[in-house]
Amino acid sequence: MSKRGQNEGSIYKRKDGRWAGAINLGYQNGKLKRKTFYGMTRAEVAGKLNSALSDQKKGLPVIIEGQKLGQFLTRWLDDSVKPKVRPNTYYSYEGHVRLYLKPELGHIQLAKLSPQQVQSFMRTQLDIGRSPRLVKYLRTVLRVALNQALKWNLVARNVATLVDPPRYIQPEVVPFSSDQVKDFIAAIRGDRLETLFLLMLTMGLRKGEALGLRWEDVHLDSNLICIQNSLQRIDKKLQLVELKTTRSRRSLSVPETIVSALRSHRVKQLEDKMLAGERCKESRLVFATSLGTPLNPRNVLRSFHRLLSKAKIPQQGVHNLRHSCASLLLQQNVHARTIIEVLGHSRIGVTMDTYSHVMPQTMQAAAEVMNSVLAGRK
Repeated sequence: MSKRGQNEGSIYKRKDGRWAGAINLGYQNGKLKRKTFYGMTRAEVAGKLNSALSDQKKGLPVIIEGQKLGQFLTRWLDDSVKPKVRPNTYYSYEGHVRLYLKPELGHIQLAKLSPQQVQSFMRTQLDIGRSPRLVKYLRTVLRVALNQALKWNLVARNVATLVDPPRYIQPEVVPFSSDQVKDFIAAIRGDRLETLFLLMLTMGLRKGEALGLRWEDVHLDSNLICIQNSLQRIDKKLQLVELKTTRSRRSLSVPETIVSALRSHRVKQLEDKMLAGERCKESRLVFATSLGTPLNPRNVLRSFHRLLSKAKIPQQGVHNLRHSCASLLLQQNVHARTIIEVLGHSRIGVTMDTYSHVMPQTMQAAAEVMNSVLAGRK
């Protein structure tokens, strides 16, 4: 047996003819931890040992080999992600790990994953037609996972941070014009979902927020609604979940026109309940089917597209009602700080980055104000 100094690790030949080397990792929970390396030759083990000792001297963790990236990602999802995040976020991470990361990178040893392999993975995804937005998100998921691996001392560095994401240009927001707003309001008049779409257009609610609105959150006598929940599809079932940020949870003053629409909608909903009789399920939701069940977001989108066709407006996502609300408020020179409160944005930059470029008239108004200031100096 051949050994080196205890502080420098040790190398010895095993009975089976292979070589092994060990290094002390220090005390954890009162017990001395050691890491053992194996190889067919003494030189192979010495190389691994020297690399580990070098990392130790630099303050880097000594990496434990053998665990595959796919194995780690499964553990990360179960132990780190699931207990901390909202269900929708978990299912998003889990789906992207299962469909993209594990099939292509899961076989690679976690400790040996290189920036070049991550870059090659991203390049391949783009080459086969994946969108830059998707590939950018895959890098984000991998980066978040490897940050946890770093905290758990499973890797010495986060290789995903060493690879630049693909260039992704945010699609330009094209809200309704003033004429389109009038055409849309005319088209939805009398429709079963008229009040839903009016509320989204005038209050800037996200689809999930509008569909998750409960009557207990609506205070018609004080013209106030409280946005507390969102309707989300979780594990193939529509469920109410709490909004994830303080900014998203907000109280909004409602125009009198919308208050009147909500009162009429409530009457119609009670009539539907009486007609359905025992078939109707007790529902606290403001917007539900005639049987009291949550509205299917896909059916809401179909109705929206049908009404767009009726109004002769180009097809688009229902989220454009939220964009149109922000743009209408900007057109009326409502302060950006007020707009972020209405929309529930976390930062003012989110609002201005998304909407300022579509508001030339607002820029013109600002120029006219400045021109008046300068003219007064003459």
